Amino acid sequence: MQVKINIDGGSRGNPGPGAAAYVICQTDGKILAQEGHFMPHCTNNQAEYTALKLALIKSAELGATELFIESDSLLLVKQYLGEYKIKHPDLAARMAVIRRLAAPFTLHIKHVLRHLNKAPDALANKAMDAKQSVGFNPIEHWLEDEEISAATQQAQNVVNGVEVAPVRRAQPPKPAAKKAKPKGPEQPDLFGGF
Repeated sequence: MQVKINIDGGSRGNPGPGAAAYVICQTDGKILAQEGHFMPHCTNNQAEYTALKLALIKSAELGATELFIESDSLLLVKQYLGEYKIKHPDLAARMAVIRRLAAPFTLHIKHVLRHLNKAPDALANKAMDAKQSVGFNPIEHWLEDEEISAATQQAQNVVNGVEVAPVRRAQPPKPAAKKAKPKGPEQPDLFGGF
């Protein structure tokens, strides 16, 4: 199933109270799920990353297979695509979780201007105003980062529905060490060992 997703995140104070939001629609525009997740303390970038993480979790719950994601955070999009380096350790750890969640999907992500991303922006602001999460058909089972990592480690050993293991091959015999060539006839000690 293909879905269109718009994500946004923000923080009042940067850092300060913030929210991460996603809106997931069918290709015909019908809203399947939307959520503004309140975050008591975060930076703008943390909220943007969280929005993508939440959208991926909900997409899996919906059974989506191909995601068309739009974000007004150029930094997030460029870092996800590997065009910008992620220097901050917290964001690098968040991106590792996002990549694990994204692995089962065919994912297309692009940057859009703010005026083309109003729905998740409104949800994020609504959550920040209310100081609580708001939404329609929100995430049913919240996955902690540790759960995501553990599930991915198990899934990494399954390909095409079959468990795989590291291949261990017999090592070819090592060539025999070359014997040192004789240096020629041994010379007598002309000085008598002095």
